[in-house]
Amino acid sequence: MQSAECRESKIESFRELVVWQRAMQLANKVYDAVSKFPKEEMFGLTSQMRRSAVSVASNIAEGSQRSSKKEFIQFLTIARGLLAELLTQLILAQDRQFIPRVQYEEIYSLIDEVSRMSMRLIQSLKRSI
Repeated sequence: MQSAECRESKIESFRELVVWQRAMQLANKVYDAVSKFPKEEMFGLTSQMRRSAVSVASNIAEGSQRSSKKEFIQFLTIARGLLAELLTQLILAQDRQFIPRVQYEEIYSLIDEVSRMSMRLIQSLKRSI
C-alpha cells in the first residue's frame, strides 16, 4: 500500500505506485476482452469500456503529479467513480454475453482491487493533511 509518506519522500514517478500498476493491468485486460466484442459494438460499449479503463490509470497518474494532497485525493476519487462506471459496463457486457465468464471474473477482481487500493490511499492521504 502506498502511504502519503512514501509518496512524499520516495515516489519519483507515478509508475512506482502499485495502484497505478494494477490500473494499467486492468486497462490491458479490458482491451483484450473488448477486442472480441461484436463489430457493431466498436463505437458503443467497446469504446466506452476502453475509455473508462484508460481513464482510471490516467487519473491516478495525473493526480499523483499535482501539487497538493487534496488534488491527488480528488483525482483518486474520480478514478473510483470511473471504476464504478467500468463495472457497470462490464456487467452489461456479461448480460449481453459479449465476454466469457473467466474474463469477466478477472476484470471484476481487478476493478475491486484497484478500488480498494485507491480508497486506502485516499484514507492515508487524508490522515496526513
